[in-house]
Amino acid sequence: MRQIFARTSNVSSFVAAMERLQNKDGDLPGMALVFGEPGLGKTKTALWWALQNGGVFIRTKKLMTGRWLLEEIVAELGESPAYRTSDLFRQAVEQLLSRPRTLLIDEVDYLAYDARVLETLRDIHDVAGTPMVFLGMDKADKKLSRYRHLCDRFVEVVRFKPLSRDDVASVAKQLCEVRLTGDAIDFIHADADRFRQVLKWFYKAEARARANNLEEISAANLKRKE
Repeated sequence: MRQIFARTSNVSSFVAAMERLQNKDGDLPGMALVFGEPGLGKTKTALWWALQNGGVFIRTKKLMTGRWLLEEIVAELGESPAYRTSDLFRQAVEQLLSRPRTLLIDEVDYLAYDARVLETLRDIHDVAGTPMVFLGMDKADKKLSRYRHLCDRFVEVVRFKPLSRDDVASVAKQLCEVRLTGDAIDFIHADADRFRQVLKWFYKAEARARANNLEEISAANLKRKE
Protein backbone atom coordinates (compact mmCIF):
# COMPACT_ATOMS: atom_id res chain seq x y z
CA MET A 1 0.00 0.00 0.00
CA ARG A 2 1.37 3.40 -0.94
CA GLN A 3 1.94 5.58 2.13
CA ILE A 4 0.30 8.77 0.90
CA PHE A 5 -2.82 10.70 1.83
CA ALA A 6 -5.66 9.72 -0.51
CA ARG A 7 -8.14 12.31 -1.76
CA THR A 8 -11.85 11.44 -1.85
CA SER A 9 -14.99 13.47 -2.49
CA ASN A 10 -15.28 13.89 1.30
CA VAL A 11 -11.77 15.31 1.45
CA SER A 12 -12.56 17.72 -1.39
CA SER A 13 -15.67 18.93 0.45
CA PHE A 14 -13.65 19.40 3.65
CA VAL A 15 -10.86 21.33 1.91
CA ALA A 16 -13.34 23.59 0.12
CA ALA A 17 -15.12 24.34 3.41
CA MET A 18 -11.82 25.11 5.13
CA GLU A 19 -10.80 27.46 2.34
CA ARG A 20 -14.07 29.35 2.71
CA LEU A 21 -13.61 29.44 6.47
CA GLN A 22 -10.12 30.89 6.17
CA ASN A 23 -11.27 33.54 3.70
CA LYS A 24 -14.62 34.45 5.23
CA ASP A 25 -15.85 38.01 5.63
CA GLY A 26 -14.55 39.52 8.84
CA ASP A 27 -18.05 40.11 10.19
CA LEU A 28 -19.01 36.43 9.97
CA PRO A 29 -18.33 33.86 12.71
CA GLY A 30 -15.66 31.29 11.93
CA MET A 31 -16.89 27.95 13.20
CA ALA A 32 -17.54 24.74 11.29
CA LEU A 33 -19.07 21.35 12.00
CA VAL A 34 -17.81 18.20 10.30
CA PHE A 35 -19.66 14.98 11.08
CA GLY A 36 -20.40 11.51 9.78
CA GLU A 37 -20.32 7.82 10.57
CA PRO A 38 -17.10 6.18 11.86
CA GLY A 39 -14.55 4.96 9.35
CA LEU A 40 -15.08 7.62 6.67
CA GLY A 41 -11.78 9.43 7.27
CA LYS A 42 -12.83 12.55 9.23
CA THR A 43 -10.02 12.40 11.77
CA LYS A 44 -7.34 11.49 9.24
CA THR A 45 -8.48 14.30 6.95
CA ALA A 46 -8.44 16.83 9.79
CA LEU A 47 -4.97 15.74 10.90
CA TRP A 48 -3.68 15.95 7.31
CA TRP A 49 -5.15 19.43 6.87
CA ALA A 50 -3.79 20.62 10.21
CA LEU A 51 -0.30 19.42 9.29
CA GLN A 52 -0.45 21.14 5.91
CA ASN A 53 -1.89 24.40 7.20
CA GLY A 54 -0.53 24.90 10.70
CA GLY A 55 -3.77 24.00 12.42
CA VAL A 56 -3.98 22.75 16.00
CA PHE A 57 -5.67 19.35 16.39
CA ILE A 58 -7.22 18.48 19.75
CA ARG A 59 -8.72 15.06 20.42
CA THR A 60 -11.21 15.19 23.28
CA LYS A 61 -11.67 12.36 25.78
CA LYS A 62 -14.80 10.97 27.38
CA LEU A 63 -13.89 12.17 30.89
CA MET A 64 -12.54 15.53 29.75
CA THR A 65 -13.44 18.56 31.86
CA GLY A 66 -13.24 22.18 30.81
CA ARG A 67 -9.98 22.66 32.68
CA TRP A 68 -8.44 19.53 31.12
CA LEU A 69 -9.46 20.71 27.65
CA LEU A 70 -7.94 24.14 28.23
CA GLU A 71 -4.70 22.50 29.38
CA GLU A 72 -4.59 20.44 26.18
CA ILE A 73 -5.24 23.50 24.02
CA VAL A 74 -2.58 25.61 25.75
CA ALA A 75 -0.02 22.80 25.53
CA GLU A 76 -0.73 22.24 21.82
CA LEU A 77 -0.33 25.98 21.27
CA GLY A 78 3.19 25.65 22.65
CA GLU A 79 2.91 27.10 26.13
CA SER A 80 3.19 25.52 29.57
CA PRO A 81 -0.33 25.35 31.07
CA ALA A 82 -0.96 27.59 34.06
CA TYR A 83 -2.57 26.35 37.26
CA ARG A 84 -5.66 28.56 37.45
CA THR A 85 -8.48 28.00 34.95
CA SER A 86 -8.77 31.73 34.30
CA ASP A 87 -5.08 31.86 33.42
CA LEU A 88 -5.47 28.87 31.09
CA PHE A 89 -8.21 30.71 29.21
CA ARG A 90 -6.05 33.83 29.02
CA GLN A 91 -3.09 31.80 27.75
CA ALA A 92 -5.16 30.21 24.99
CA VAL A 93 -6.59 33.53 23.85
CA GLU A 94 -3.25 35.35 23.93
CA GLN A 95 -1.52 32.60 21.97
CA LEU A 96 -4.23 32.65 19.30
CA LEU A 97 -4.21 36.45 19.10
CA SER A 98 -0.43 36.61 18.75
CA ARG A 99 -0.27 33.73 16.27
CA PRO A 100 -3.66 32.97 14.71
CA ARG A 101 -4.28 29.27 14.08
CA THR A 102 -7.30 27.10 13.36
CA LEU A 103 -8.42 24.83 16.19
CA LEU A 104 -9.81 21.43 15.18
CA ILE A 105 -11.68 19.70 18.02
CA ASP A 106 -12.18 15.97 17.39
CA GLU A 107 -14.73 13.67 19.08
CA VAL A 108 -16.87 16.66 20.01
CA ASP A 109 -19.69 14.21 20.86
CA TYR A 110 -17.98 13.71 24.22
CA LEU A 111 -18.63 17.37 25.01
CA ALA A 112 -22.20 17.51 23.70
CA TYR A 113 -23.79 17.32 27.15
CA ASP A 114 -21.44 19.74 28.89
CA ALA A 115 -22.70 23.25 28.17
CA ARG A 116 -19.90 24.92 30.14
CA VAL A 117 -17.17 23.29 28.05
CA LEU A 118 -18.88 24.08 24.76
CA GLU A 119 -19.51 27.66 25.83
CA THR A 120 -15.85 27.99 26.80
CA LEU A 121 -14.84 26.96 23.29
CA ARG A 122 -17.32 29.46 21.88
CA ASP A 123 -15.82 32.14 24.14
CA ILE A 124 -12.31 31.37 22.85
CA HIS A 125 -13.59 31.67 19.29
CA ASP A 126 -15.39 34.95 19.98
CA VAL A 127 -12.56 36.61 21.91
CA ALA A 128 -9.63 35.41 19.82
CA GLY A 129 -11.45 35.37 16.48
CA THR A 130 -9.84 32.06 15.68
CA PRO A 131 -11.45 29.62 13.22
CA MET A 132 -12.70 26.54 15.07
CA VAL A 133 -13.79 23.21 13.61
CA PHE A 134 -15.81 20.60 15.52
CA LEU A 135 -15.57 16.99 14.33
CA GLY A 136 -18.14 14.46 15.48
CA MET A 137 -20.07 11.30 14.76
CA ASP A 138 -23.17 10.90 12.63
CA LYS A 139 -25.61 12.49 15.09
CA ALA A 140 -23.31 15.31 16.20
CA ASP A 141 -25.44 17.94 14.48
CA LYS A 142 -28.52 16.84 16.41
CA LYS A 143 -26.64 16.58 19.71
CA LEU A 144 -25.36 20.13 19.36
CA SER A 145 -28.64 21.59 18.08
CA ARG A 146 -29.74 22.41 21.66
CA TYR A 147 -26.96 25.04 21.82
CA ARG A 148 -28.39 27.68 19.51
CA HIS A 149 -25.72 30.30 20.19
CA LEU A 150 -23.10 27.74 19.16
CA CYS A 151 -24.89 26.40 16.08
CA ASP A 152 -25.53 29.93 14.83
CA ARG A 153 -21.77 30.24 14.45
CA PHE A 154 -21.41 27.21 12.15
CA VAL A 155 -20.87 28.94 8.82
CA GLU A 156 -19.71 25.64 7.30
CA VAL A 157 -21.29 22.22 7.85
CA VAL A 158 -19.76 19.20 6.13
CA ARG A 159 -21.23 15.72 6.35
CA PHE A 160 -18.86 12.91 5.44
CA LYS A 161 -20.74 10.39 3.30
CA PRO A 162 -20.09 6.73 2.47
CA LEU A 163 -17.60 6.30 -0.36
CA SER A 164 -19.06 6.19 -3.85
CA ARG A 165 -17.96 3.76 -6.52
CA ASP A 166 -15.89 6.57 -8.07
CA ASP A 167 -14.27 7.20 -4.68
CA VAL A 168 -13.26 3.53 -4.40
CA ALA A 169 -11.80 3.58 -7.91
CA SER A 170 -9.93 6.82 -7.22
CA VAL A 171 -8.50 5.64 -3.90
CA ALA A 172 -7.45 2.35 -5.53
CA LYS A 173 -5.39 4.26 -8.10
CA GLN A 174 -3.83 6.39 -5.38
CA LEU A 175 -3.02 3.69 -2.82
CA CYS A 176 -3.28 0.14 -4.11
CA GLU A 177 -0.04 -1.25 -5.53
CA VAL A 178 -1.79 -3.74 -7.79
CA ARG A 179 -4.17 -2.89 -10.63
CA LEU A 180 -7.83 -3.64 -9.93
CA THR A 181 -10.28 -4.48 -12.70
CA GLY A 182 -13.60 -2.71 -12.99
CA ASP A 183 -15.49 -5.69 -11.60
CA ALA A 184 -13.07 -5.81 -8.66
CA ILE A 185 -13.91 -2.17 -7.90
CA ASP A 186 -17.62 -3.02 -8.17
CA PHE A 187 -17.18 -5.98 -5.82
CA ILE A 188 -15.29 -3.93 -3.22
CA HIS A 189 -17.79 -1.08 -3.34
CA ALA A 190 -20.72 -3.46 -2.97
CA ASP A 191 -19.13 -4.87 0.20
CA ALA A 192 -17.53 -1.75 1.70
CA ASP A 193 -18.26 1.97 1.58
CA ARG A 194 -16.10 3.16 4.46
CA PHE A 195 -12.46 4.09 4.07
CA ARG A 196 -11.08 1.58 6.58
CA GLN A 197 -13.11 -1.26 5.11
CA VAL A 198 -11.98 -0.44 1.58
CA LEU A 199 -8.33 -0.44 2.67
CA LYS A 200 -8.73 -3.99 3.99
CA TRP A 201 -9.77 -5.11 0.52
CA PHE A 202 -6.77 -3.36 -1.02
CA TYR A 203 -4.45 -5.20 1.36
CA LYS A 204 -6.12 -8.47 0.42
CA ALA A 205 -5.80 -7.67 -3.30
CA GLU A 206 -2.09 -6.96 -2.92
CA ALA A 207 -1.58 -10.18 -0.95
CA ARG A 208 -3.40 -12.21 -3.64
CA ALA A 209 -1.29 -10.60 -6.34
CA ARG A 210 1.96 -11.43 -4.54
CA ALA A 211 0.91 -15.00 -3.76
CA ASN A 212 -0.16 -15.74 -7.33
CA ASN A 213 2.29 -13.55 -9.25
CA LEU A 214 -0.52 -11.45 -10.73
CA GLU A 215 -0.30 -7.92 -12.13
CA GLU A 216 -4.06 -7.42 -12.02
CA ILE A 217 -6.76 -8.49 -9.58
CA SER A 218 -10.34 -9.22 -10.61
CA ALA A 219 -13.50 -9.82 -8.58
CA ALA A 220 -13.00 -13.56 -9.08
CA ASN A 221 -9.56 -13.31 -7.47
CA LEU A 222 -11.02 -11.52 -4.46
CA LYS A 223 -13.90 -13.97 -4.07
CA ARG A 224 -11.69 -17.06 -4.28
CA LYS A 225 -10.89 -18.63 -0.91
CA GLU A 226 -7.20 -19.25 -0.36
